[in-house]
Amino acid sequence: MQSPATGNSWLGLTDQVLPVGTAYEWCVQPQCGAVVLFSGTVRDHAADQQGNLRADVSHLTYEAYDEQVVPAFEAIEAELRHRWPTAGRIVLLHRTGRLALMESSVLAVVSAPHRPEAFEAARFAIDALKASAPIWKHEEWADGADWGTGAHAPVAPQAVPTVSSEVRT
Repeated sequence: MQSPATGNSWLGLTDQVLPVGTAYEWCVQPQCGAVVLFSGTVRDHAADQQGNLRADVSHLTYEAYDEQVVPAFEAIEAELRHRWPTAGRIVLLHRTGRLALMESSVLAVVSAPHRPEAFEAARFAIDALKASAPIWKHEEWADGADWGTGAHAPVAPQAVPTVSSEVRT
């Protein structure tokens, strides 16, 4: 996956290994003193549909409504830039297909002039992606498989709260 030659956003869905280092490097800009990178990785445990913790996850398979993912990412980017107008570059990438343990499934990277807005914007980006992108995971164990728990209908990025506004007094 190649980074864009122009622009300040890199949004995409791929069945290839996510370019974690390239995404970070692409976000570094002279006017931005902070780059926050979130990489979600496949872990070895998950709760099954009955709420039991399973410590034998072998791999995950991600599926997506391909035609709607990038438009959902574009809506997230627009809301992020509305809330953090000084944000520099934004990366939202998600992987589909079969992923082994420890592989990166999702990237949310944001650069900004200062660390508070970079952290807040990156947190919003991953929270909004999880809440609004039509992407589903199928967890597989040694003795079976099931769709990930906690699935819900997608929401608009505008409905996703900003974490910092929830904890400030």
